[in-house]
Amino acid sequence: MFRLKLKPVFAALLIALAATSNASAQDDLINKVKANQSANSKDHFTFTDVINLENTSIKDQGSSGTCWSYSGNSFIESEMIRMGKKPVELAQIFTARNAYIEKGKMYVKMHGAVTLGEGGAFHDVMNMYKQYGTVPRSVYTGLQEGQTRNNFSEMSKMTESVLASVIKNDKLSENWLNAYTSVIDTYLGEAPTEFTYEGKKYTPKTFADQVVGINPDDYVEVSSFQEYPWYTKFTLLVPDNWAFDQVWNVKQDELVEIVDNALKNGYTVAWGGDVSEKGFSWKNGVAYIPEIDFVQMTAEQKADMFNGPKPEKKVTDADRQKAFDNYETTDDHGMHIVGIAKDQNGKEYYIVKNSWGLSNDYKGYMYMTKEFMKYKATDIMVHKNGLPKSIAKKLAI
Repeated sequence: MFRLKLKPVFAALLIALAATSNASAQDDLINKVKANQSANSKDHFTFTDVINLENTSIKDQGSSGTCWSYSGNSFIESEMIRMGKKPVELAQIFTARNAYIEKGKMYVKMHGAVTLGEGGAFHDVMNMYKQYGTVPRSVYTGLQEGQTRNNFSEMSKMTESVLASVIKNDKLSENWLNAYTSVIDTYLGEAPTEFTYEGKKYTPKTFADQVVGINPDDYVEVSSFQEYPWYTKFTLLVPDNWAFDQVWNVKQDELVEIVDNALKNGYTVAWGGDVSEKGFSWKNGVAYIPEIDFVQMTAEQKADMFNGPKPEKKVTDADRQKAFDNYETTDDHGMHIVGIAKDQNGKEYYIVKNSWGLSNDYKGYMYMTKEFMKYKATDIMVHKNGLPKSIAKKLAI
């Protein structure tokens, strides 16, 4: 009853907000890297697969800050394939919806002192899987009638407004969580509690257990920062880590060892990091660390940045720490590493699956150098059995 009474109010507010909604942070990020391209880049690269692990189709997260859920669920889908299961396209917005509810609870507990944006982390995907289960996208898309792609800008304004009012009260009402959840469900639809898939009834929890079948406790997040002791856990201090989960700390070059070992043994890797870099071209599908800083390049060098392989700057653990401390490396995107390829010079790149649709030179995939991967990563997630034995021993895993 409470939700039904609120919905007419929401409808009026939607109309009022529609004219004033700003572009989402996701759109801002894509626009930021839009100019990073060279003419005819694809004609200057020849990539040959070394390892290309099976993965599901490219998706488009639309105007929503849900890259972490798209890449995290893509990762789970590849895990199903690795385990010999028929992959299911999982409902990315089911994961996001549940995370937003839990994030709202944390926001109120912390009196507003945590980020309430659309972003998240790979542990959110696993935590929501463990707590809520999962469902196929066919039964929950998060799209309302007439919508073809996600757009969370209005919803985000509404949830922020509701919770801002909640934390101003001296005492919480008994209905604040229902009100907050109703905003989310008004935009995304109420999550199914029971559904039929291929002729059998499931709940989200039974579907996770019986069909998907992963163990969320088998996955580890790893990062690399000099300020913490190596081979211990620390809380990754990025705004989207609203859950304050911890990650393992290894040396920068060991991130490459982990990803290489995982891929060679059939495990894909979820990668979170910074793509708002001059060396990241979505259009051309290439990411690298230029040897010369962009501000020092000539006009000709800038125009030629993605026309074939280029020399790279070699970065150290100290460089990586400094870039993070100076906000040069931020946690702004999540993608899915599914393989390794070589260019015409024999240099290896990671094959990376993005969630921005098919509009780039490689139909949604990218080629990321190992230098870029380790330098600009904020964290990676992998199955514990994908770790090199020497590193697993250091972590006592």
